[in-house]
Amino acid sequence: MHHLISGAAGFIGSHLCDRLIRDGDSVVGLDNLITGSRRNLEHLKAYEAQGRFAFVEFDVTREGAGLDARGRFDHVWHLASLASPKEYLAHPVETLQAGSAGTRNMLEIARRDGAHFLLTSTSECYGDPLEHPQTETYWGNVNPVGPRSCYDESKRYAEALTMAYHRSHGVRTSIARIFNTYGPRMALNDGRVVPAFLDQALRGEPLTIFGDGSQTRSFCYVADLVDGLVKLAGSEERYPVNLGNPSELTILEFAEAIKHLMGSNLELVFKPLPEDDPRKRRPDISKARRLLGWEPKVGLDAGLRETVEYFKQLAGK
Repeated sequence: MHHLISGAAGFIGSHLCDRLIRDGDSVVGLDNLITGSRRNLEHLKAYEAQGRFAFVEFDVTREGAGLDARGRFDHVWHLASLASPKEYLAHPVETLQAGSAGTRNMLEIARRDGAHFLLTSTSECYGDPLEHPQTETYWGNVNPVGPRSCYDESKRYAEALTMAYHRSHGVRTSIARIFNTYGPRMALNDGRVVPAFLDQALRGEPLTIFGDGSQTRSFCYVADLVDGLVKLAGSEERYPVNLGNPSELTILEFAEAIKHLMGSNLELVFKPLPEDDPRKRRPDISKARRLLGWEPKVGLDAGLRETVEYFKQLAGK
């Protein structure tokens, strides 16, 4: 199989490249490097001479652009997006463009080639949910004009556009609603809770908790998430599917887990909760279990240890 992946130099995108190449396929990876890093793909250079991997620095919000020379694709994966609050709040227009123009351009390639198309959407489509846990049939509680709306609405629009291409043009599509994912190659400074806590812990600084820490998150290790994406791409399901870990922790409980892992008695510092920050987040993965036979396998302790080792290597510790 020949794959095209946008956002290939990002956290999840680079792990997806690894998985597909390990499965024996070939990959062309696209990224404009606004948040992605070439470092995440350096280990794949050995596959370039074999014709099994190529990286193109490219902004998918631009049309066309010489990708015809890369051949025809069997699968098109649209992962390009600014996924962390720090980044999408700093680049709201680019975030909206990735979900709108970027999605359409990638869908057009899939339409041209008769390829399967997979969109990585987000649990943020549910907003600050009034339903808990969240099922795919829940329409959400999203503020369309709040500071986070550039990300929420870009993904909601991308889902609508994906379904429109499926209905109007017969494109074979999949939509993954991804919940909190962590693991090696996350950026320490991206503002999300896992790298933020680990960065502070490695520096011996207090852990910053926004609000009172009672808000919940569910953390899925990246290898599990990528396995879910691959299984979803091989299915016939066209409507959104939740991919995440149904084990729910409060932020306070997660902070305690970090303290235990690091073997240190770190202090906790409390700051005001950001606007529209979800109070609860937990996926109902009944659909993924039923249709894909998928559920997370990596425990939080094991996943965090792998992540900590990666960050220690980056810091030279």
